[in-house]
Amino acid sequence: MTITTGDTLPEASFSRIGAEGPEQVALSDLTKGRKVVIFAVPGAFTPTCHSAHVPSFIRTKDDLAAKGVEEIICLSVNDPFVMKAWGEATGATDAGLTLLSDGTGAFTAEIGMNFDAPPVGLMGRSKRYAMLVEDGVVKLLHAEESPGTCEISGGEALLAAL
Repeated sequence: MTITTGDTLPEASFSRIGAEGPEQVALSDLTKGRKVVIFAVPGAFTPTCHSAHVPSFIRTKDDLAAKGVEEIICLSVNDPFVMKAWGEATGATDAGLTLLSDGTGAFTAEIGMNFDAPPVGLMGRSKRYAMLVEDGVVKLLHAEESPGTCEISGGEALLAAL
């Protein structure tokens, strides 16, 4: 089943690199009583993710904050070391975006947003989407039809829908 507007996000745990190495963070800790944006990409350092999707949320971060968004979270089925390096390479970390690893793809599969693209070596990856989540409930969901496009899931499109 694919997640949709009005659904409550399932419990999940993501990883990131903290001060003392890899650490886990619970999705409920990030969303409980908060308004957050979660966007997902097929892969760190992949062309559209790197040059379009992440930059769109860097550009719109302040405008989203003005609309009450407390945190912008980027998810990918990559390991936390890659996500840390990618956050640094894109400027997302310096901009205040949170990059988290759904390393096993468990969350991505549970919400029905997983896909495989064997010709380009992407297996068990996340479809490209962006969602506004309030207190764990999906209020807006913008999912791309093709993983190579970033039109309705970009920061500007989500901002325009608020």
